[in-house]
Amino acid sequence: MSKRVLITGGAGFIGHNLCRRMLAEGYEVGVIDNEFTGRREDVPGECAYLKGDIRNTGDLAKAFDPAPDVVFHVAAQASNIRSFGDPRLDIDVNIQGTINVVNACVERGVPKLVYAGSMTEYGLMDRLPVNEDAPLRPISYYGISKTAAEHFVLSTTRRPDLTAPFSATVFRMFNVYGPGQSLTNPYQGVLAIFIGQVLRGEPCTVDGDGTQSRDFVYIDDVTRAWAAVAEPGVADGIAINLGSGARLSVNDLVREVCIVLGHDPKAYPIEKRPLRPGINCIRKRISRAPAMSSAGRRKSVSRTASRAPSRGRKKRAGRPPDVALVRHEKPTDEPPGIPPVFFRSAER
Repeated sequence: MSKRVLITGGAGFIGHNLCRRMLAEGYEVGVIDNEFTGRREDVPGECAYLKGDIRNTGDLAKAFDPAPDVVFHVAAQASNIRSFGDPRLDIDVNIQGTINVVNACVERGVPKLVYAGSMTEYGLMDRLPVNEDAPLRPISYYGISKTAAEHFVLSTTRRPDLTAPFSATVFRMFNVYGPGQSLTNPYQGVLAIFIGQVLRGEPCTVDGDGTQSRDFVYIDDVTRAWAAVAEPGVADGIAINLGSGARLSVNDLVREVCIVLGHDPKAYPIEKRPLRPGINCIRKRISRAPAMSSAGRRKSVSRTASRAPSRGRKKRAGRPPDVALVRHEKPTDEPPGIPPVFFRSAER
């Protein structure tokens, strides 16, 4: 009998890719998503789908019937920018919603939960790279809500009064990217935002001077890592940084997008904006993880661009020869040069 995984937020970018991964692993997959940013059409048809909200315990009761063997808790209000405009939403979704999911796990005897934490939990760092034992000092409301929820998850696993085993793994997620990201959602990954802007002929909007660096991790690395910890007894009770370990400045990212899409990066218009509150908390790196090559990012840009609607896309004089090779190569499930995933961890 196959095992069952429930994925909250399963219609989102990370969520629907986790659906595909776990189906390939032989799991039955259930999904609950309120479709605030997710799209039902992205979820594989083999999944049992429920349009519902983790803030609603009645919706969760339906999603947990039958009780899953593992829950992947991805659903969240995931925008730093939006959190400053409506911090109550972060409390309702990221904290209260997580409490609801954890309580449902405990009540129904679910043995394992995997929780999507965030790099923003670290806040401003004293040193780079950052290890999991670094202090959590979030400076954004979003980071605060993710930190509080992480503590609740891990603290629940240590309760002595639980009548059934319950374990959890936390992944502190860095900047996840890959084909399938929305090109119009301003709250999704910055790589997809830049791709959309260049395809539409709009200036690339950069916060600050663009020298701030980020860690970008490919979606297939992420889903492989989540699948690896789905069983109880694997990475239980710890928080793990999930990133590539490679630093890339925002300016260099814009340059790569322009080159792959056939534009001169020196001539393409860039719109610099003042840093938003909390933006500096992205300047974090992890100490050990698989390296993501620039070839992988070029592939992601090319594959995303090739699937985007052509309406409104400005003509360009041509594109570099290597772009044509990337765009027309035989599709593969994995980007080139990705080694097996494993991450340094530290108990919290």
